[in-house]
Amino acid sequence: MTELLHHFSDWYLATLGQGGYWLIAGLMMLESTLVPIPSEVIIPPAAYLAHTQGEFSFFGVVLAGTAGSWIGASLMYWAARLLGHPAIVRFGRYVGLSQAKLEMAEHWCTRYGPPGVFFSRLLPVIRHLIGIPTGILRMDFRRYSLATLLGSLLWCTVLAWLGREVGEHPELLAGSLHRFFALVLAVAGVLAVLYYSFVHRASAR
Repeated sequence: MTELLHHFSDWYLATLGQGGYWLIAGLMMLESTLVPIPSEVIIPPAAYLAHTQGEFSFFGVVLAGTAGSWIGASLMYWAARLLGHPAIVRFGRYVGLSQAKLEMAEHWCTRYGPPGVFFSRLLPVIRHLIGIPTGILRMDFRRYSLATLLGSLLWCTVLAWLGREVGEHPELLAGSLHRFFALVLAVAGVLAVLYYSFVHRASAR
């Protein structure tokens, strides 16, 4: 997995200058579906380049990431709403969506509603899945959109801030962007612990 992320980071950094905000938004759109692209390797490098090379603006990176996240999350919502629960259960296993994961996400959505959608944008795994139960349960799309936008905005801002901070303290990299990716993946590991602590325990209760 680490090697794949390194290959992805090399490709991303090589094409980011040409792809610009559209590439950031497109990858964040995929990240909000079932495509396993961590946002931790999309937003921070763009914010880092925004600070060190001036190719982008900090707020432009945040807005592009937020817009892409909302589009991907909206696609998940409407696909689940149109397909319904039986189709999701039947075909979900082919894309790594087990019935257990789906039930956990449905429980989270039913119990916490739009605030749960907001906090799900800050957590690994469930961030990619939350559009499915909300679509199946037919949550009001306007409330879902608002929660998604606010949660994605906060998450992208935190990641962009991390990228800018590394740009302001180059000694953290020691000349290697791969160390930067190791740093943000360490942050992702902390979030995975939060995911286990809050989501699984909340679902168990």
